[in-house]
Amino acid sequence: MPFSQYIAYVDESGDHSLERINQEFPLFVLSFCIFRKEDLLRRVVPSLLDFKFRHFGHDCVVLHEMDIRKQRGDFSILRDAALRDAFQRDLSGVLDAAPFSIIATVVKKHAFRTCDAKDEHVYHLAMGFALERLHRFVVEQGEGDLKTHVVVECRGATEDRDLELEFRRICDGKNGLDHRLPFEVAFADKKTNSCGLQVADLVARPVGRVMLDPPGRLNRAWEIIERKLFRPDTAATYQGWGLQVFP
Repeated sequence: MPFSQYIAYVDESGDHSLERINQEFPLFVLSFCIFRKEDLLRRVVPSLLDFKFRHFGHDCVVLHEMDIRKQRGDFSILRDAALRDAFQRDLSGVLDAAPFSIIATVVKKHAFRTCDAKDEHVYHLAMGFALERLHRFVVEQGEGDLKTHVVVECRGATEDRDLELEFRRICDGKNGLDHRLPFEVAFADKKTNSCGLQVADLVARPVGRVMLDPPGRLNRAWEIIERKLFRPDTAATYQGWGLQVFP
């Protein structure tokens, strides 16, 4: 099967446990960032490399939302207010200018524990929702008969094996569309310096935060993300498409 022009990178925020729910972030968010490969090669990667060279002097830094937020490791420089402001402004500019689309699934864990699907694995359920919407995306691009790779971070041998099995089940027909999906999963080490994975990592948590914060609270990342949420040509809104909230 020939490859499509598109590739999707996946990351999550929050954990999938339903036994001990973090009351400060009682959500599980799975974000798909979908790039046209030509855009990734010609625009996104050079822009991110330029950003890293300007702020760190080298391109070995892996942008990780939690490390940035907690100002640890390479990002301890952000304790300086002036450097932090310049970093955040420039990173926002890079993400805003980058051409990509987002499909995000948010699982409200408290409500999930009482719904009919409560016995489903949270991560696998979110993956299924996102893959169904990714299929709509590639069909609209005229790529529905071509193989599209979905890149996820390794989480451990058992978790990766279980995810790969569920991924294949979903693509073989265990989905709400009742037909095969033309996707293939690829696993990447957490230390992989992948621009696509780093963008997906930066997207996931702000999607969750906008669900939890009071209306009107400033969320610059969300302002960028919202403009990139996938909306089919026939849909009036991204709700249920670029953003799926369950239950």
